Amino acid sequence: MGSTFQEVEIRAPIDAVWKAIRDFHDLSWAPNVVTSVDIVGKKPGDKKGAGRVLNGVFHETLRTLDDMGKTFTYSIDDGPSPVSKDEVSNYVGRVLLEHMATGTRVEWSSTWKDNDEAAREFCHGIYVALLNDMKQSLEP
Repeated sequence: MGSTFQEVEIRAPIDAVWKAIRDFHDLSWAPNVVTSVDIVGKKPGDKKGAGRVLNGVFHETLRTLDDMGKTFTYSIDDGPSPVSKDEVSNYVGRVLLEHMATGTRVEWSSTWKDNDEAAREFCHGIYVALLNDMKQSLEP
């Protein structure tokens, strides 16, 4: 099973960070990574089953959203190589926020089956870039 893990500390209150990222359809906090978000279906971005297509290629579905725990999970249902549906299966990403005295710790992890090393290298770089954008966008 493949996996990747990244984290960043953001000097902003946890409630402010959660408010900015909890809507699965709104990635305005990642302007240097996400160029387009196409909403799939009619579910709002805070409801299980909400779908999106990022940058025209990543087909994703919101699996869980926990406001109390400040975490959500999602699946990548299809995407470009090496995370296409023909190359990986059971891809689950998880974003978790944790309160810290100096702000908020954001943990982004994911697991999947098949194509372990290629998918890990590919996803790791994307998640590092997303977390960097999040930090730049949300820190005062």
